[in-house]
Amino acid sequence: MHKLTRADLYSLEQYSEVRPEFRRKVMAHKKDRHVPLGPNATLMFEDRLTMQYQIQEMLRIERIFEAQAIQDELDAYNPLIPDGTNWKATFMVEFPDVEERRAALRRLIGIEDRVWVKVNGFEPVYPIADEDLERDDEEKTSSVHFLRFELTPEMIAAAKAGAAISVGVDHELYHHHVDLLPDNVQQSLRADLD
Repeated sequence: MHKLTRADLYSLEQYSEVRPEFRRKVMAHKKDRHVPLGPNATLMFEDRLTMQYQIQEMLRIERIFEAQAIQDELDAYNPLIPDGTNWKATFMVEFPDVEERRAALRRLIGIEDRVWVKVNGFEPVYPIADEDLERDDEEKTSSVHFLRFELTPEMIAAAKAGAAISVGVDHELYHHHVDLLPDNVQQSLRADLD
């Protein structure tokens, strides 16, 4: 999947004009990439379109228009675009109550390393987590983690040929899985493998 360049982005003025329609398009697209993992965790599989939206929103909110600052945003978010041999996802630990979330993040240290994806017929693939920076310490984990799942050529071929894809998390204090992702999610993930 091609990385984003400045030429792929709208200017602030252009974005203000197209934003409502672009946002609708992205929200519909995200439905095919959103996977709840039990009651308190979610995987959002990222791709070029989700990252373009993220960058556009950052430029808009921060009123960024200088070339180097735009490039800094591209440099920050382009690594979250799949490379054709992997799936990349934002993993979120979600508890609506602040105190409950704090307590859970203390208990769930290392959860980001226990998330997995599986192509039917192969072993689960655990992620390379938080390559950008450490998001946990000895006392707690973060509520947001960035994950990269590297697939073998055989897994890629099987997934592209229609092998079922499943996901899960097997932390000692949080076990949930989706044995078979919905067809729309599987199709979206297969498109990342080109």
